[in-house]
Amino acid sequence: MFTQFYNEAIRKLVIGFGSLFNDIRIVKTNPDGVDETIRVPLSYGPKEKFLRRIEESSSISNTSKVQITLPRIGFDITGFAYDSGRKTNKLRKRKVEAGDGLGYSYNYNEVPYLISFGLYVFTRNQNDNLQIIEQILPYFSPEFVVSFNMNSVNKKVDVPIVLNGVSTVDEYEGDLVTRRAIVYTLGFGTRIRYYRGVGKSKQILETEVDFSENVDPTTHKFETLAIDGTTTSDGAGGYKEPYTETINFFDTDV
Repeated sequence: MFTQFYNEAIRKLVIGFGSLFNDIRIVKTNPDGVDETIRVPLSYGPKEKFLRRIEESSSISNTSKVQITLPRIGFDITGFAYDSGRKTNKLRKRKVEAGDGLGYSYNYNEVPYLISFGLYVFTRNQNDNLQIIEQILPYFSPEFVVSFNMNSVNKKVDVPIVLNGVSTVDEYEGDLVTRRAIVYTLGFGTRIRYYRGVGKSKQILETEVDFSENVDPTTHKFETLAIDGTTTSDGAGGYKEPYTETINFFDTDV
């Protein structure tokens, strides 16, 4: 029943989602009054991982210079759910003609799923966080559509990325040693399609038709007409030009 194939659907979705936020920059003014532009780092991982690293870096010795840099953006997949509202006939095929014109590739209809993402923005002050959020929200009203090449049949699949909501948490405990971390969490939903492996189908190039005066052609078969579905050979075991011949059964001489 199951055959090996890999369309890299989730991998492509994760890369496409992350690429939307990998060039966000903020402007900060240094003590000399000069504006400095900082590109915000982006990485994949759960929210708890980043918070843990922030807490650990705040409790290390003053002799150490290793700390997680803020601001920072992280994201991860938070859930999968089957989308029954977009279900279609699973036996319907989508076809693409082969390059030689003598066959086609096909894919059965997709299976719809809802995949949720969480995007986490970590900063030490509100101004940095607001700069980042303001560069994201205007592009989602509430969706942003990204196109993906899923396989050789479905070369352009539009996937809406929907912003479902925004929440904020200030992780500052009030301790003079603990670093402050303001976290904005943006919840996104994506309507993705999963496809099966691509199948191959060849054109029918030869047929044989038996004509008989009886219902059962094995008892009285009086003529066999072979139809060659090609006119010229390409010299490599294939054919260059498809050929079609129409036969009127009732005009056949007995």
